Amino acid sequence: MIDLEAAGGAVTGGVIAGAIERPTGQAGAHHGTCADCGAEVTGKFCAECGQPAHVHRSLLHLGEEILHGVMHFDGRLWRTLPLLILNPGRLTREWVQGKRTRYVSPLAMFLFTLFVMFFALSFMPHREVKFQTLPQQIAAQREAVAEAEQAVVAARQQVEASEAAMEPADGSPPSFDSGARAGAAAGALAGAEGQVIAEKAKLERLEKDAIEGRKDGLTSGSWQAQVADVAATVGKDGQTNGLTKTVAKKLKNPDLALYKLQQTVYKFAFLLVPLSIPFVALMFLWKRGFTLYDHGVFVLYSLTFMSMLLMVVVILATTLKGAGPAVGLAAGLIVPVHMFAQLKGAYSLKIFSTLWRTVALVIFCEIAATLFIVSIIYLGLGH
Repeated sequence: MIDLEAAGGAVTGGVIAGAIERPTGQAGAHHGTCADCGAEVTGKFCAECGQPAHVHRSLLHLGEEILHGVMHFDGRLWRTLPLLILNPGRLTREWVQGKRTRYVSPLAMFLFTLFVMFFALSFMPHREVKFQTLPQQIAAQREAVAEAEQAVVAARQQVEASEAAMEPADGSPPSFDSGARAGAAAGALAGAEGQVIAEKAKLERLEKDAIEGRKDGLTSGSWQAQVADVAATVGKDGQTNGLTKTVAKKLKNPDLALYKLQQTVYKFAFLLVPLSIPFVALMFLWKRGFTLYDHGVFVLYSLTFMSMLLMVVVILATTLKGAGPAVGLAAGLIVPVHMFAQLKGAYSLKIFSTLWRTVALVIFCEIAATLFIVSIIYLGLGH
């Protein structure tokens, strides 16, 4: 179901992307009058409506229109992609300056890349995360209690040793250092005893769940229950708030929860654009000559490249065993380099100006990504 919807989304994205581009295509010999508006045609295209003078009616041309609608199969895609990857600053600058017929528009590129990314990632195998069952949690918690009690015994021995050091055999008064060590040992003992109390309380709760079950309806020992327990510890008086209860309820069906999150990301990915533009504009607040449109073009092309990079990283990390850390490290180095190149070329900056803006942009990206993730969780699981 998800794969079919992803495929439909990819085609839809291509149609949307094609719709915002000017009419293009191959035209044959003109017929004298336009078949659409009836105006006189003296060239390959109608001067009134832009339709090709020659109207194709072959099955081969229908396939060509599909390829063009989905992939912009007219050469502009292949002129845009190399620049986006190798010289993004030039691509951004030339589009802003008006050289637009040779490139795919940033909005069309962004939409199409998003749809292709979700379409490709929907076919990737998902790792099954295994969580401890309730008996396993109880056994592990008992071990934690035993370790905490051993820490208390060791802390008490340290306290006794420090107290003995405060009473010298020659009857002289205790030194300042021995008193400080005794105080530190007493503090460590208090902390260890508090840890024992906390671990025992957690063990009692798990054992109670094993006998009576959970009041919130979640399966005892499930990962959904663990999420609810963690959320409850940060609430007031140990009570979960309304959003936490809603999320826990949605997590009862993890497949449905994952599906809802995927659909939410798919539908609201465009939020990254309005979240990012203000941060980019802030870096050029005192610099004249740049408009929000310019920053929007920069953001759209940058997000397009990052989406492509994410798709490549996920595919390589999934297909190549053990290559995940190396692929992640390489991607982590590529991101700031690409930002630097795009900033320098798009805004014609000097090296130092580009460097500090690149650092600021990386920080701003983390803030925008955090806001986006919080929004997706709220929109996907909070309703």
